[in-house]
Amino acid sequence: MNTEETLLCLAIALLGGLLMSRLAKVVNLPAVTAYLITGLLLGPFVIGRFGVLGLGFTSLEIVDSLKILSQVALGFIAFAIGNEFRLSQLKVMGKQAVTVGILQAVGTTILVDAALIVTHIIDPGIISLSSAVTLGSIAAATAPAATLMVVKQYKADGPLTKLLLMVVAIDDAVGLVLFSVSFGVANALESGAVNVTSVLVEPLVEIVLSLLLGILAGYILNFLEVYFHSRSKRMSLSISFVLLTVGISMMEFDVGGVHVGFSLLLVCMMMGTVFCNVCETSEELMGRVDRWTSPVSILFFILSGAELDLRILSNPVVLLIGIIYIISRCAGKYYGAFISCKMTHCSEAITAHLGITLFPQAGVALGMALTAANLGDGAVIRNVVLFSVLIYELVGPTLTKISLTKAGEIIPEARRSARTPNEAR
Repeated sequence: MNTEETLLCLAIALLGGLLMSRLAKVVNLPAVTAYLITGLLLGPFVIGRFGVLGLGFTSLEIVDSLKILSQVALGFIAFAIGNEFRLSQLKVMGKQAVTVGILQAVGTTILVDAALIVTHIIDPGIISLSSAVTLGSIAAATAPAATLMVVKQYKADGPLTKLLLMVVAIDDAVGLVLFSVSFGVANALESGAVNVTSVLVEPLVEIVLSLLLGILAGYILNFLEVYFHSRSKRMSLSISFVLLTVGISMMEFDVGGVHVGFSLLLVCMMMGTVFCNVCETSEELMGRVDRWTSPVSILFFILSGAELDLRILSNPVVLLIGIIYIISRCAGKYYGAFISCKMTHCSEAITAHLGITLFPQAGVALGMALTAANLGDGAVIRNVVLFSVLIYELVGPTLTKISLTKAGEIIPEARRSARTPNEAR
């Protein structure tokens, strides 16, 4: 598409998403679900296939060409999640967040691995052992974007919400390690040789460098903020730093035979964490940045819906593996969170509802699936993840909303003003 068609397409997509969110409100669905459905309708398999100028995305390649918008949106989402790691909160539930974040992710990987390996043993033609091991690690990842969007839309607040946002952030670091190790094992199963560098060294280097870059960016941002007194200029400075860290995070290079890269989510999350703990006015600035980036977040979900490949629904093998993957992953997330919450003495409300709020899965998992495409049947992994994302993203936000409501951390809209935040309970 040329520039005019791109702008027209994005404008119509944004308008369509906003209108669809009004319909979603009538049937009591979260706005994020409306945005995903909008993307699905405007995608290359529904309206986009008619090829009308500016109306819909006519191919998956066009959706992929707008990837920069999704990367920027993820950067701001991670930056906002970092705001939840304030020292006051970490002192209260930091130990719980780390324990639950690690145990539920590892438990989910083990359970999904077991289910898919049994499937392989029953019929090796359905799924290879290397794909089974890789899919198990991908299952650990949770979508921070959908979760944060639901929390913000309904102004959820309380112990469950705070712990949820911390666990979702920790999930990404744990998931990165699990995927790197599992992918290394999968490569070894196919090639017969274990590459220690790719299995252990590279994921640890990526995590350490990402955290260090985020810490450095957070301190520099705070240092420069004092030179600007205008609220609009300070907001602009914060936005520029998020864009800067997103750009740096997308860089990759090799040093001494080690492939070096960064995790966009970890970098921006750590920058937000450092900034919110060292800057006295961070709360106000975070709120202003959030309002400025709202349209970008909406487009992120619309593009996410548009890139869902509906052709996978015609493949019975993908559907079978996908159903096994979804059921075992949901069981892993729910019971992993339930058991770890019991171990860390969380409240009954958190123990009962946290697992369900961890069901959504999207961008991080798709990125892992793209990396796994190098395996012998990497296409199967990608299609299974696409199928699960289709289900999780359409159903997950609603389940998150229901769980937070049952926990008493979302007040029904009829009983509060849309402009008034919930009181923490």
